[in-house]
Formats: sequence, C-alpha cells, structure tokens
Amino acid sequence: MMPNDRCSAVPQAEISGRIARLQRALHDRGTGGALIVQKTDLFYFTGTSQQGWLWVPEQGSALLMVFKDFERARAESPLEQVVSLASPKKINEMLAEYGYELPQTIGLELDVLPTNLFFQYQKIFAPAELVDISTEIRLIRAVKSEFELELMGRAASFSDLLSGRVPELLEVGKTEIAVAGELESYARSLGHQGIVRMRLWGSELFYGHLMSGPAAAVPSYLASPTGGEGPSALTGQGAGFNKIEKNVPILVDYVFALNGYLSDHARIFCIGTLPDELLRAHQAMLEIQDQIKAEARPGAASGEIYDSMLTAAADKGYGTWFMGVGERRIRFTGHGIGLELDEFPFIAKGQQLALEKNMVIALEPKVIMPGKGVVGIENSHVVTEHGLKALTRSPDAITYC
Repeated sequence: MMPNDRCSAVPQAEISGRIARLQRALHDRGTGGALIVQKTDLFYFTGTSQQGWLWVPEQGSALLMVFKDFERARAESPLEQVVSLASPKKINEMLAEYGYELPQTIGLELDVLPTNLFFQYQKIFAPAELVDISTEIRLIRAVKSEFELELMGRAASFSDLLSGRVPELLEVGKTEIAVAGELESYARSLGHQGIVRMRLWGSELFYGHLMSGPAAAVPSYLASPTGGEGPSALTGQGAGFNKIEKNVPILVDYVFALNGYLSDHARIFCIGTLPDELLRAHQAMLEIQDQIKAEARPGAASGEIYDSMLTAAADKGYGTWFMGVGERRIRFTGHGIGLELDEFPFIAKGQQLALEKNMVIALEPKVIMPGKGVVGIENSHVVTEHGLKALTRSPDAITYC
C-alpha cells in the first residue's frame, strides 16, 4: 500500500451540518452565540486550523475572523464569511459590521481556555455573560459522520501497516528508543502528521509507547495504563534506553494520525517465548475485548461497560493488575477518539453517557505486572447497532519474532 495523498478539504455540507448542530445546542441552553478558539474545535467547525476566532450565532451564518494566515484560511475553509482581523479587541467591531447583535450570553470552551484569555474576553464582551459550552461541543464531536469514519478507517489501515513493520525492526540488544525512532520514521513516510492532539491540560504524546519487559510496567504521569521510563525525567513516558531482550513482552501502543484523524492501536510482540502466566493474561484480555464488543451497543451507559470490564478482569484473576497497579491506577478502560485522543465517550468509573451509533472508541484492556511487563490489546472500534466493529484488522494474538 502506498502512502495516502493529502486529504481534500472538508466538504461544505460537513461544516454546515456541524455548525447547525452547535446552533441547536446553543438554542437549547439559551446561549445567544459562541466564540470558538481552541485549535481542534476551530478546525472541526471551519475546516482550517489557522489562528483566529469563529463566531457562531444562535441563528444565521457563522463568521470566521482570521489573524494568521488569512489567505490560507480562506482557501481551506468552505465557510462563506472569512475575514481578516488584526486583534481580538476588534471582534465587536467586526461583528457589528456584519450585522450581528451582541447577545446576553456567549459560549466559550472554558475547559481549555487559559484564564488570562478568559479575562480578556470578559472585557471585550462586557456586559455579556461568558458560559461554558465545551460539553456541548464534545458531545457533537463524539458522533462521527460517514466522512469522518472514512478518514478514521484510512488511519486504522496505516496502524495495521505500522504493526506489520515491527517484527522487521526488533532485535535483541537494540534499545527501545532506537526501535521507536525507526518505526516513527516509517510512520512519517506513510503520512503520519506527527502531532497527536490531546485535550486534557498537561497531556502530551509523541506517537505512542514502545516499551519492553519490566520497563513497560513503570508508571508515569500520563493518563494511560502504561507509562514507561522515557528518554528523560522531563518526558517521563514511552520508549527509553532499556535494551530489548528475549522472552519478554514488547508493547507497541501507537497512534496513527492521518489527515487530522486518529487510530489508536496496541499489539504485543516477543522475541522467543513468553511465560505461561503472561500468555494466560493476554488471552484473558482478548476475551474481555470480545465480551465488550458485544455489550457496547447504542444506549449502553459508558460507566456500566467499565464496571463490566472490571468485573470480568477480577473474575479471571487479574483484578490486581488490570489497567495499572495500586490506588493511582487508571480509572478507565477505553476512550473516544477522533481529532483528539481523549474524546467522549470515556469508558470510565461513574460515567453515565450513553453510547450512540457512530461513536468511535479505543478499547484497551491491559494487564500491568510490575517486574514482568504489560500484555493486552487496543483497537479502535465504531459503535454499531450490533456492538463494536473494529477499524483495525491486524491479528490480536501475540506476534513472535
């Protein structure tokens, strides 16, 4: 398979539908308009990631005001109203020029907006009240269109290619970070965008995690069941200078980011053979995945799916090591993906959000055994009426090299 060409622009009908859904959400909560500034949301609603501000009124046409780069934004976005704006202090003037009246309430993405910018917008839009519309935006983005599913399917096919390349690169005595560098170079040659976007403040990821043996079970700050030593204390996650050995599990948990959209995918490799203890644990994780693929249908509560996975892991004897060890273990077993790695829904403790058709979930049952390593699986799935349908196709079984 050859690398994909650069994706064509987001269709106008796609953008129009997204804005219409946001306007319905604004109407339902009594918010007169929204200012979209976060880069991923801006791309989602405009088709461009150039720096600027998108004004979405409760009714009427949206207005994209661009600081940099205006000509590129105008070429990339199918919106009819794209204008150049030199400063956010002139937003009100621009809105007035285009016939918008300032509403009493304005929605902003307060889950990610820096406090200094919030204070700035308070001054700009006074006396309007600024309210949080991040949940409404994330709910809209959680359900994927056929256009998005096609792009995510393409990303998933490249996850499979990446997985197929791993056995060619693994070698006893080679460091994790050396293998990771070779694998990431291959990913870039296939069109990987390099950036893996995450919404949670302070979260970051460079391609993913490639770790072997006990090093894979080293915890880190990241909201992930796996951590790893990493190349330094500052990065503190992922591949490090640990050398690949025989007869240990090698975890390759990578995100393929293609044309903005993500595929999350983890497989276990081994040079030699694995102890029966780890083999049984891996098989148990595959069984849990199969169980949840049948249970996770539209209407199922995400928190109930999480509880079901925890119960299954405990029943199989892996409650102590499922998704981490100790009190600070991760309290989720899957997460939505799309343009960002941490989208709705979260298969997590206490979550009540019901699954909907065409949500995409990265399901990742894993066993983390300190001193031994990590086994388990991760695939990206689409929610269908009959359960979860995997986008990734490479074999779930351990690959022996």
